[in-house]
Amino acid sequence: MISTGDLKKGISLELDGQLFTIVDWQHIKMGRGGAIVRIKLRNLRTGANFERTYDAGERFQRAFLEHRPVQYSYNDGDTYYFMDNETFETIPLTGEQLGDAKNYLLDGMQIEIVTYNDEPLSVDLPPSVDLEVTYTEPGFKGDTATGGTKPATVETGLIVQVPLFVTTGDKIRVKTDTGGYVERVNS
Repeated sequence: MISTGDLKKGISLELDGQLFTIVDWQHIKMGRGGAIVRIKLRNLRTGANFERTYDAGERFQRAFLEHRPVQYSYNDGDTYYFMDNETFETIPLTGEQLGDAKNYLLDGMQIEIVTYNDEPLSVDLPPSVDLEVTYTEPGFKGDTATGGTKPATVETGLIVQVPLFVTTGDKIRVKTDTGGYVERVNS
């Protein structure tokens, strides 16, 4: 059991028979009443986000998730297939289960799959991935004075705002939590 004082982003809870992860939380002290905790939760099975409010000091059942190394193999429509590195078993996940993570998957990529009682739920991505720019408008000399950005499409189809000096064919590092540009990398 975990109390409201021990809540953090990323902790998994079991509420009403469903699995949730904490996206955000706030401790709110009312003027005369007791303190409350407002929690933004994401359902790990459906991907739905919502908020709930609890009294301070309330206790929750913590869900312990297992993380196993897998290799991304391929996708077939909205189903993405991963190979377990230990058992060589193929594990399918839907695009809904992956959420935004599907925008960062490359063939052969080594990541971790998140399971609960042998039920695959989602994947854990590295903090950043290196992706090749497949299309972006050319930047012109003199455009860099303002530090502007332009949209660039990367090999997975994701559109990232990049500095004007980035060109088609460049490899860039992208943060997987925000989808933001980090730096240009040498291939």
